[in-house]
Amino acid sequence: MTDNDVAGLQRRLAEFAAARDWQPYHTPKNLAAALSVEAAELLEIFQWLTPEQAERVMDDPDSAHRVADEVADVLAYLLQFCEVLGVDPLAALAAKIDRNEVRFPARRRGGGGEEVDSTEDRHSSE
Repeated sequence: MTDNDVAGLQRRLAEFAAARDWQPYHTPKNLAAALSVEAAELLEIFQWLTPEQAERVMDDPDSAHRVADEVADVLAYLLQFCEVLGVDPLAALAAKIDRNEVRFPARRRGGGGEEVDSTEDRHSSE
């Protein structure tokens, strides 16, 4: 196991929190709230950008750094949340993708490229 795999990162986060006596605060509710706050901070970066500006956000070093920091914060809280509740995040994601593949089959195209299946677009997180 390395520090760059999920279990290694979860171990590092747990050790970091333990060294600061933060475990009493790392309840499922508090971690879910912190995760939501960090996701909102990520969204804040994009709040007033046009779609074109949002696509180029990583071109600016300052913006790229902010995005990377917020992604790290979101992932850190998500991994801690999963650790506290005993959820394997990769297994949960794989199972969700499996269910969504059944719920939302790929659209079929006719010979001329026209759409045959008119299923409405859905987000993969549903």
